[in-house]
Amino acid sequence: MGKITTAYLLTCAAIGVASGIVLAVGWWVSLGLFATIPFASVAIAGLWVMPAVIALRLLNRPFAGLLVGVISGLVLAPFWTISAVATTVFWSLFPELPFFVTLYRRWATWLHYIGGAAVGVAYPILAAQSFDLWSMSPPLVALFIALCAVSCLVGTWAGILLADRLRAAGVARLARRRAPRTA
Repeated sequence: MGKITTAYLLTCAAIGVASGIVLAVGWWVSLGLFATIPFASVAIAGLWVMPAVIALRLLNRPFAGLLVGVISGLVLAPFWTISAVATTVFWSLFPELPFFVTLYRRWATWLHYIGGAAVGVAYPILAAQSFDLWSMSPPLVALFIALCAVSCLVGTWAGILLADRLRAAGVARLARRRAPRTA
């Protein structure tokens, strides 16, 4: 894993703060949609996947996604509650899991999509009571889960695209560099 450098921590902080600001807006939009058209509120679920995907893709370091999740949750906490940290860590856990399973030895693009698909299916099932999901007809339940999964896959794609552009701009060069070993 190597040592944790200041550049790595600052990069995670920058991603987390920027993501927290975007998620604050997304949270208001999601609440508005949930109050009026609950079915459509999962159409923007992919926003919550993006921060972890960006961090993992850009830095290729263990726990970068979770660290960014904690930071973005801390940014959101004053506007919501401290439970925002749990929410953002939940959404960051799934993009991190495929890499954890491979013990962070593989950084293939398709692993990002597995994490995105997993949270896209898991979230509606875990939040079924708040959406009153089980009172819907089976085709609507399937459509609801599919909408959330597609949103998370689109969020994963957008996170990969943004991370690749940041890397091309040179953002990750210093953050990915390993700290010098000391005797």
